Amino acid sequence: MVQAQNPSHACALVIVDELARCGVTDAVLAPGSRSAALAMTLHDDPRIRLHVEIDERSAGFLAIGLARATGRPAPVVVTSGSAVANLHPAVIEADTGRVPLLLLTSDRPPELRHTGANQAIDQLGIFGRAPRWHVELGVPEDRAGSNALWRSTIARAVAETRGLSGAAGVVHLNLPFREPTVPLADDGRSVLAGPYLNALEGRTGRRPWLSIDRPARQLPGEVLQAFAGRMLGTQRGLLVVGSTDAPPGPIVALARAAGWPLLAEATSGVRTGEDAIAHAPLLLGHEGFARGVTPDLVVRVGRTGLSREVESLLGPGVPQVLLDPEGSVDDPGRSISEVWVADVATTCLALADALAMPGGSIYLDRWRAADTAARGAIDRVLDADDAPSEPRIARDLGAHLPYGSTLVVASSMPVRDLDRFMAPREGLRLVANRGASGIDGFVSTALGVALSASDPSIGAPPGGPVVALAGDLSLLHDGNGFLLSPDAPSVDLTLVVVDNDGGGIFSFLPQAEFTGSFERVFGTPHRRDLATLARFHDLGYTSVETMSALTGAVDAAIAAGGIQLVHVRTDRVANVAVHRDLTAAVHAAIDGLDARGLGTG
Repeated sequence: MVQAQNPSHACALVIVDELARCGVTDAVLAPGSRSAALAMTLHDDPRIRLHVEIDERSAGFLAIGLARATGRPAPVVVTSGSAVANLHPAVIEADTGRVPLLLLTSDRPPELRHTGANQAIDQLGIFGRAPRWHVELGVPEDRAGSNALWRSTIARAVAETRGLSGAAGVVHLNLPFREPTVPLADDGRSVLAGPYLNALEGRTGRRPWLSIDRPARQLPGEVLQAFAGRMLGTQRGLLVVGSTDAPPGPIVALARAAGWPLLAEATSGVRTGEDAIAHAPLLLGHEGFARGVTPDLVVRVGRTGLSREVESLLGPGVPQVLLDPEGSVDDPGRSISEVWVADVATTCLALADALAMPGGSIYLDRWRAADTAARGAIDRVLDADDAPSEPRIARDLGAHLPYGSTLVVASSMPVRDLDRFMAPREGLRLVANRGASGIDGFVSTALGVALSASDPSIGAPPGGPVVALAGDLSLLHDGNGFLLSPDAPSVDLTLVVVDNDGGGIFSFLPQAEFTGSFERVFGTPHRRDLATLARFHDLGYTSVETMSALTGAVDAAIAAGGIQLVHVRTDRVANVAVHRDLTAAVHAAIDGLDARGLGTG
C-alpha cells in the first residue's frame, strides 16, 4: 500500500483498498474539494474503474445502473453540502427498488458545522429511514484502532447494500475530513515518507476484513408438500410475476408443472415459455373474459404494478400467496393472504418437483387461446400502418433485439407499452427503475448498465448490445447524464427515443378532459429539437420516419458503437387513438372466440 501522508489520506487508502477486497469494481465520483482524498485514491487504484459525473443526481443513477446490471454496489463519492442532497432521488429508487447503493458523502469536521462555514449542512440522517444502515465514520485520526474501524465498517457497508439484514438497498457512510485532504504532510510540505504512523494493512490473501455469508432461506419440506397438494387440487390457478431478481427458469418450470397460466410483467424477465400470457392487461379489460377467469389460487413473485386490469383481477376474495426472499409485502390492494419468506428459485423448483409432471387445464387453454387471438388482432392493427406508433415501437423493438441483448426501459408509457405488446421471448434482459417508478435518472441508469457491459473482465453478465427505450421527457429530464468525463471508459448504448413533445401518459388520464389547462400543465410540450441535443453531447443521431425503418436504424446504431440516439416522432392524439383501436380489436377477437365456443372454460 502507498505510504499515507496524513490521516485523511490514510482513511482514503484503506477505504478504497477494502472496497476492492469486497469485490467492488466500479465507483462514481461527482467532483468536489472535501472528497479530494477519496477522489485521488480511486483515480490511482487500477482495481476499480472510476466514472466521473458533473451532476450528483446523475452520478447516483449511474451507480444504480451499474448495480442493477451487476448486483454489486458502485460507491458514489460526493463532496459536502447540497451535493449530498442531490443524491436523494437515487436513494429513493434504490430503497424502493432494492438496488445496492453505497454513498460515501464527504463532510466538514464537527468544528465547522453550525458555524456558517461554506458547504457545511447537517448531513446526518439526511436520507431519513431509507438507508439500510447509516453511520458517520468519524474524523480520521492517527491511532492504532483506526485501521480496523475503517475496514470493518466498509466491509459491513458493502454487505448491507446487498442485503445483510434485509432487502438490498442504500447504505450511507458520512465521512468528515480535516485538511489537508490531499497527500501532503500536516505541515503542508510534500514528503516522500509520510507522517502517518499506524499500520494500515488488510487481511492476508487480499481477503475482506469481514466476510459475511447469508444462506438462502428455505421452506420446510412438509410445507412445500402440503402446498403442492393444494396446487394439484386447484383447477384455476395463476402464477403472477412482477419485478424480481429471481432467475426465470425455476418460475417457468413451476408454471409448466402446475399447468397454470404465467402472467409475467415484461420487466420481470420471466415472460418466456408456452405458458406465458403476454397481453393480460388487454384481455382483462374485456369484462366478460375477466369474469370468466377469476382464479381460485394465485402464487405471486416480485412486485407488480404495471397493470390496473391485472390488479383488479387479484382482489381480496382471491387466495394469494406471495413468495419473497426478504418478506417484503408489496400489496397496495391489501389482497395477499399468505407470505412465504424463502428463496424464489429454490421454492419454485421444489414445488415443480413435488408436482411431478407437466400439467394442463381447460383454464390454461382459455388463457392461451385468448392471448393468441389478441396477438393476431394486435399485429393486424399495428401492421396496417407504417406511420410510427408507440405500441409498435415497443412490440418491434422487444421482438427484434438479438439474443443476449439488454433493454433498459423508461417509466411512464414506454414500460407500459412494452408490458402490453411485447410477445414472450428468450434471451432479452430487461432493466427498469420500477422502485418509485419515476422518470428521473433514466439516461444515467442506462449508461450505467451499458458501462457494466463494456468490460467483461469485471464479471458483468456477457451478452449482446445494450439498448434503451425512452420517452422524450425521460431523456430531457436527465440530459446531464451525458456529461460523463470525456476520458470515461468506452461505452456503447443505443437510445431509442419516442418523441411526442410532452407527457403522453396524461392523455390517458381523467385530466385530459379538462382542455383548458391540460396542455400547459400536463401535456407540457417542450418543443426541443433532439438532434440539437445530440450534437451538443456529441452523440450519434438518426431520425426514423417510418416503422419499417426502425429495426434497421437500431441495427445500424448498434454497429456504429458509442452513444447513439434513434429519434422517432409520434403524435399524442394519434397515440390515444391507436391504443383504443388495439383494445377494440382485442376485445372483438375475444368475442369471436366466445361465439365459436373456444373461449369458454
